[in-house]
Amino acid sequence: MSEFAFELELCAHLESRVEGILSRQLGASVADPGGRILDVVCVDSGPEFSERTAITNETIPDAAIESAVGTGRARYWKDAFSCHPDQARRAMERACEIGFFESERRNGREYVRQVARYPDWYDRIVGIENKPDLGRPGDLEAQLRTDASLALVDEIVLATESYVTRAHLHRIPDSVGVWRVHRDDDPGELEIEEIREATPLSVDGSGIEPLAYRPGRTEIAVVSAEEKARARRRLAERSYGKGWRTYDFPACDSCSPTTASGSTLPFCAWAGRAVHSDSECGPSCPGYDPAPDPAIDLEAERDRRTRWCREPEGKRRRQSGLDRFG
Repeated sequence: MSEFAFELELCAHLESRVEGILSRQLGASVADPGGRILDVVCVDSGPEFSERTAITNETIPDAAIESAVGTGRARYWKDAFSCHPDQARRAMERACEIGFFESERRNGREYVRQVARYPDWYDRIVGIENKPDLGRPGDLEAQLRTDASLALVDEIVLATESYVTRAHLHRIPDSVGVWRVHRDDDPGELEIEEIREATPLSVDGSGIEPLAYRPGRTEIAVVSAEEKARARRRLAERSYGKGWRTYDFPACDSCSPTTASGSTLPFCAWAGRAVHSDSECGPSCPGYDPAPDPAIDLEAERDRRTRWCREPEGKRRRQSGLDRFG
């Protein structure tokens, strides 16, 4: 099975069994942005999850969260950010667009106010590395060593369809949990066998991020607890805004969208599995048969099946009194 199909079926299975937020293909590096991509991220909901859903259905820019913009008196936006002015403007405009900030103009200047306090909405974060075939491990060992030493997520798990041997277990860090995924003939019908339980990582302390492996030495970066906390918040926010349904359905008559564990997947009858429309479907495929684009609303499905809210109530309010005049 392709890693793409394996990943979608695993996400569909997990979503029906967890109350948090699932997402796919998210950056999990700090010192080397983009250096580590987690296949699946599961974010457990925290005590103020409902307050987060009421603000916006999108990812809130980290610069906006860290800014000095508060919920009280509106501030001139340039005075509220400590980052580069271009980054500050992008964050301010995006925060206004998605409803985290509201703005008003005074004497030709733009003033902003945060519509609500940023809530304590997420808790444990679990990263899942998908490797259906351990016979083709790629950079698996290095990736898992990075996850264990950086400790950005609370737990890291390896998910595979392969038979897991002692040799496999010895090659990966002891803290990494291992799941063997058993599939039935029906797409999405999975059973997860826990081969080894994941050991919680030290997310509250500093971490070591390997940057490059060279003969006889490894280049590293020491990542502080504060940097990790900010990166965890970014990871949680990206998970909330993105979700895992980031795929299209092929405009092909061989594509028969299949409901797996309640989630609609781009199942291809010719290939016998879920397919990636951009890379696996088209005139070069022997099973290709042009058809109209399927009308499938994945956002509505996510709204229906999870605690993510597609149309939040929002927190905007109209400024009044002397505050509107500065």
